[in-house]
Amino acid sequence: MKYLYLTLSSIILVYFVIILFVYFYQRNLLYNPSENNYLNDKISFNYKEIFIETDKNIELKSWFIEKDLKKFKTILFFHGNAGNLFNRVYKLNELTKLDLNILIISWRGFSGNEGRPTEKTLYHDAEEAVKWLKAQGLDNKNIILYGESLGTGVATELASKNNFGGI
Repeated sequence: MKYLYLTLSSIILVYFVIILFVYFYQRNLLYNPSENNYLNDKISFNYKEIFIETDKNIELKSWFIEKDLKKFKTILFFHGNAGNLFNRVYKLNELTKLDLNILIISWRGFSGNEGRPTEKTLYHDAEEAVKWLKAQGLDNKNIILYGESLGTGVATELASKNNFGGI
C-alpha cells in the first residue's frame, strides 16, 4: 500500500510539474520565429518587399509577387509558427510557376517584425493584409487564402467571416 501511495504521489507530482512547465513556456512552444530550416533554397522569383501597417505602429515585412492583378487571382499566404519568409522560398518557388499573384506576410515577432504574436493579433494582421490587397484594387472574390500550420487557423477564421475566391 505504501508503494502504491508513493507511486501515485510521484505520478501526480510529475503531472503538475509538466502542467506548470507548459503554462509558463507556452509562448515558446507555440511561436518559434528563430527556427530556421529550408534556408538553402535559391529564390527563383521576383518579389517586392513591402511593409503592411497594423496597429501600434507595427509594420509587417511582407513579400508581394505580382504578375497581373487584373488577370490572375492572388494567394494570401499565412505561414506557420516557425521561421521567417526565407523559410518559405521552396514553396514560393513552386507557387510562382502558376498564374497567380502572391502576398506572403510575416507575423509580429517574425522576420524582424516588432511585437509579439497572439491569437488576436494574428487575426488582426491577416485582416490588415486583406485591406492592403483591397487597396491594390482587389476584391475578396479574387483573393485565395492559403495557410500552413499556424496560418491555417488564421485563414479559416478569416474565411468564416467573409467570402473569398478560395481557401
